Amino acid sequence: MVEGRDVLRAAASTAGTGAAIKLAVPAAVVFVCFLLVVGVFGGGLSAQAHANGCGDRGQPGAELPGGSGDTGGSGQSPNGDLRRKQIENARVIDQVAEAGGMSGQATLIGLMTALQESTLLNIDYGDRDSLGLFQQRPSQGWGTREQILNARYASRMFFFGADSGSPRGLADILGWESMPLWKAAAIVQRPAQEYERLYAGQEDSAREIASQAGIDLLRPAHDGPTLPGGSESGAAGPSGSAAGPQECYTGGAGTPGKPGEPFHDGAAGWPPGVRNPRSTVDAIRWAENEAATGGQDWYRLCLAFVARTYGWSYSGVAYAVDHYREMPPDLKHDKDRNPPPGALMYWETGNRAGHVAIYLGDGKIASNDINRPGYIDVVQATDIETKWGATYLGWAPPYFPKGG
Repeated sequence: MVEGRDVLRAAASTAGTGAAIKLAVPAAVVFVCFLLVVGVFGGGLSAQAHANGCGDRGQPGAELPGGSGDTGGSGQSPNGDLRRKQIENARVIDQVAEAGGMSGQATLIGLMTALQESTLLNIDYGDRDSLGLFQQRPSQGWGTREQILNARYASRMFFFGADSGSPRGLADILGWESMPLWKAAAIVQRPAQEYERLYAGQEDSAREIASQAGIDLLRPAHDGPTLPGGSESGAAGPSGSAAGPQECYTGGAGTPGKPGEPFHDGAAGWPPGVRNPRSTVDAIRWAENEAATGGQDWYRLCLAFVARTYGWSYSGVAYAVDHYREMPPDLKHDKDRNPPPGALMYWETGNRAGHVAIYLGDGKIASNDINRPGYIDVVQATDIETKWGATYLGWAPPYFPKGG
């Protein structure tokens, strides 16, 4: 018998954001918290394109794999070294593209697509019968379950499609080289029109992973000329430079610290405009109780969790990283590792959504998915950096001007 909380999770899986709801290839999950707060609890959805970062994601740096990538069909769990798995799969996608004579631009489109559909994980589940890196459906002609869970097979299908011409791959699309990257991805994947541009939000992460994997995104097609540069024109230009640690982690008054350093309790209070249905003390108590007694309700729903912690049904913002960036400047404490108990702490995770957690004090947070997918656990705040390879953005008061 399905309990109400399972229905809630099902709604989150099918409400249609980052893993875009397709006509032919329904999308699946985006790991960490691809935050359908509004899809689950009611409210509007905005889908802005890019999540600009400061400093290198994954400080301390991600471990590079020694092998040539996962080609098996067992599926990958969203636990463990996420970036290592992403790099392995990125290399498989690139190897298939290059072996077929396709350019680095094609690889970039493939990486953006897989990041959007599965967080670049070869997962063995998804919406309806969707599976694998690209969330391809056996029922729609993409192959058998076993085939689709083979990363090389799935990549070949994405780039070259079925021998019969249906479903089509990227190479079957006339003029894909001159299209915006997101548009080429969307034609292959066939999401509902309102979700097509979500692929654009994965470009920065795709370029970063490609760089870490040693992938040449400027590689020309085997039998063709080098393609022109520029991302909106659809070509693979050089990766944008990110600010280095000296720019992002220095500051006065002893506030910002280095990645991996412990967090300490600050003494800042909330400004008068920060009002919530639940007090800070009660919010911390509620979060701790959810960690102790709650169920598997919170997979990918970090922003929903912190909103509920403070008594809101929904936050009114689609992505955790946007919730931080939309904060008034005087409420944001960039890179400050001295948050007061009850503060919201934010990280970039290498995907569009980012992550947010509530600070409990003594260096600890209540966070979803860090120890057990879907559950809330009380963990060290540094775990988000050391276990996920995420980049700490800063903290802010529990301010939900669009909450309801």
